[in-house]
Amino acid sequence: MITLRPATLNDLALVSYWDTKQHVIDCDPDDDWDWATELNRDPAWREQLLAMLESVPIGFIQIIDPYHEETHYWGEVAPHKRAIDIWIGEEENLGKGYGTQMMRLAIERCFGDPKVSGILIDPLETNTKAHRFYKRLGFVWLETRTFNDVACYIYELTRQEAHRLGYKVSLE
Repeated sequence: MITLRPATLNDLALVSYWDTKQHVIDCDPDDDWDWATELNRDPAWREQLLAMLESVPIGFIQIIDPYHEETHYWGEVAPHKRAIDIWIGEEENLGKGYGTQMMRLAIERCFGDPKVSGILIDPLETNTKAHRFYKRLGFVWLETRTFNDVACYIYELTRQEAHRLGYKVSLE
């Protein structure tokens, strides 16, 4: 069973190592996460979480409020949205359903705030495996956008659709 816990500065070596893995780079080739700084910060608009399988960390999730995020990476975004970044750390943990479990937990966590109306994701345009993954989870393609000269597909999962698909999400 997968659980989520806050990432801390104690996780610096692990997440920095994962960031060198080719399958992680393939998902986010141009990002410098500056882990030493970011794991030491706790802005109100962001959560950084480790996915744990039993007591072993296997992946990372970042949930942000793109309306309040300080770099305005997402550009113009309506309030009451969330955006998720996710990856599995080690190759041997790919294809085992852990990413699906992690996303279900993240989706339900996001919609645990009754104000949140939708969740955005931005896989690379070339990452067709990610496109299939997010569509299976109920995300709907909105548009193609360019971030830092890299084309990404923008998908959204609305609260109503998540509820309809059986996620533990209240419509109230």
